[in-house]
Amino acid sequence: MSAASAATKEKLLEGALRTLVEQGIAKASARTIAATAGVGQGLIFYHFGSVDDLLAAACRYGAEQRVARYRDRLAALGGLTELVEFARAMHAEEREAGHVAVLGQLLAAGQNSPALAAATADGLGLWIAELEAVLTRLLAATPLDGFADPAGLARATAASFVGIELYEVVDPQGAGRAFDALEQLAGLAALLEGLGPLSQRAVRHGLRRDTRT
Repeated sequence: MSAASAATKEKLLEGALRTLVEQGIAKASARTIAATAGVGQGLIFYHFGSVDDLLAAACRYGAEQRVARYRDRLAALGGLTELVEFARAMHAEEREAGHVAVLGQLLAAGQNSPALAAATADGLGLWIAELEAVLTRLLAATPLDGFADPAGLARATAASFVGIELYEVVDPQGAGRAFDALEQLAGLAALLEGLGPLSQRAVRHGLRRDTRT
């Protein structure tokens, strides 16, 4: 692919994302996206085949950009409480930038578009991979290491985040309380992390006994 062709595709991807954020998926037509990107409509079909395929590619592209934006901050987290605090701050940033609304629209549109459904799942998969790596590292310092499933927790966390984003539209106060509850759970995990060696062994023994019953 030539540099000019790659630059045009990037303009279209950025144009599609801007259209979703600023005008919503209902107005994400070839004409609107092309105007936002500053290129001809025909280039959408030349490079992507259809508007839905462009939107799907833009969804994956946008997720890659968002994950890359937060990767260093995730890597610097030192505990589960910090992870929840980061999630709250990231949620506020993403909402302010319009990406929360876009995710809700993509989830709704994915019910009738397999391409958009697959792209949204791929985007969430990028977040899940990052969360799994962070949770594996953070849980290793707690008595929960070996008992909690980082992969499952990463998926549950991503699902909770999506749910809170959609729930916030109808009940902002309730969404805030959900984050507060997650912080309480993280605080309990932090207490476990702060236990001495003997206490941690006692917790591990109790967990092993419970898993056998």
